[in-house]
Amino acid sequence: MERRTGIIAALDTTNALNIAREIREYVDAFKVNYPLVLSEGISVVKELSSYGPVIADFKIADVPHISAMIAEIAFENGAKAVITHGFTGSDSVKAVLDVASRYNGEVYVVTELSSAGGQEFMTGVAERIVEMARNLGCHGLIAPATRPERIRKLRELAGNMQILSPGVGAQGGKAAEAIRAGADFVIVGRSIYEGNAVENARLLAEQLKEVI
Repeated sequence: MERRTGIIAALDTTNALNIAREIREYVDAFKVNYPLVLSEGISVVKELSSYGPVIADFKIADVPHISAMIAEIAFENGAKAVITHGFTGSDSVKAVLDVASRYNGEVYVVTELSSAGGQEFMTGVAERIVEMARNLGCHGLIAPATRPERIRKLRELAGNMQILSPGVGAQGGKAAEAIRAGADFVIVGRSIYEGNAVENARLLAEQLKEVI
């Protein structure tokens, strides 16, 4: 993913298309999750892609052939990248990578979630997930902005993979702190689209100029 501002806007809102059009100059990509796609349909990915790269955050977590089918649908509809869980194992992640390669797409692997519960089971295996993702040739990782010390540790193991960090703003993570810890991008949702989205995105982009 090409970095200009270091911001990926998570558009978990039904007003996503209007917001994307208004903030596109301040963000590097848009992330969509199930709430938007289930309410608006998969075509929203293609519509959003006219304003910038779209990451399909489907957190793919299934057996290889189903994981591949989900990735295929995302890329067929204009996604630039998909997010997959790593705990499913190398065969499922590789199945997603194989699909991505046909579309010149990218694959980002979840190490641990940004919520408190993400520490219960995932933190203990996150470093093994990073090693697997690196060995398979994945493009990047998802690591929590809410725990910058974990970003630092995972950055040491990540090699050339990019790190995308969710949890900024409403969950308590700080954008600049995540970037300083080793993240390449921060993923920001409610702190942008709740309120004046344009002003919120502009102010965040200005803030990150000092650390990018």
